[in-house]
Parts: sequence; C-alpha cells; structure tokens
Amino acid sequence: MSNEENAKETVESAKNMANNLLSSMMGLKEKNPKAFFGAIGGVVAILILMMMSGGGSKTVSGPVIKNLVVGQRYVLKSANAYDKDATVRLVSVPGTIAAYDDTEEADRVGACQHMPQGTPVSILELQEAYGKKNTYAKVQIEEGECKGNSGWALSVDVQ
Repeated sequence: MSNEENAKETVESAKNMANNLLSSMMGLKEKNPKAFFGAIGGVVAILILMMMSGGGSKTVSGPVIKNLVVGQRYVLKSANAYDKDATVRLVSVPGTIAAYDDTEEADRVGACQHMPQGTPVSILELQEAYGKKNTYAKVQIEEGECKGNSGWALSVDVQ
C-alpha cells in the first residue's frame, strides 16, 4: 500500500467514526434527551474546569524589596520600568511619591527630583508604611551634579 492509499483509508476511517458517533448521539437524543443534554453539560463543565484550573505551579513574582541597611551604598533602579532612560522620583516627604501629576514636565528639571537609574546612593533612614517594614528609604546621592542632596524613594527602587 502506498502512502496515498494509507492516507485515504485513514480519512475514510475517521469519517466513518465521526458519522457513527454523530448517529449514536442523535439516537441518544431521540431515546433519552435527559442523558444527551446531561452528557453535553458534563463535557462543558469539564472544559470550564480545565480552563479555570490555571496550568501548573507557575507563580507571578513582582519586585522584591532587598534587606536594606542604613549607611550602605546602593544604586537607584526603577522596579516598574524597562526603559533604560526611566528615572526614579525623589521626594521630600515619604508617602508623597504618588501625589504628583506625571503629565507636567516642569518638575522634571532641577531640584534633583528625578534621578537616572544607576545613580549611586547611600541609605540615611528607613521608614515603614502601610504595615510593611522599610517601605521608604531616605537616600543621599553620592555622585554627579546632585551629590550630597537627599530625598525619599520607594525602597523597591533602591537595589
């Protein structure tokens, strides 16, 4: 037998099986509709269960706050940005980090408020917030034109 004959025979066999299954399902629908619709409901329930089950032990992890130590040197690294030109915002009071309008560009220049990633800093103080230890870190800039200036940043942005 050639490959073409085998392929034709396989296709015919699959068609016959599908026709037999369809005719037996239609016969079941006519004879016992409760069993027919119950079987369809069971198949749908199994499919929904499989779709909602997840797919294993994959976990999603977010940024991790390091065990920061006062007096140690670190660098600023934005945990939520993949852009190498992203900046880390420093504020004068912890907790005000989210209280600014990001659409305004006027506050982006001067006053050492937006520091580039990789800026070396040292930790001056740590503060907890929202029941989490060391949520904010007061950092002092160690290099560049803003050397000696300090401000508060999210601890997750200090690596």
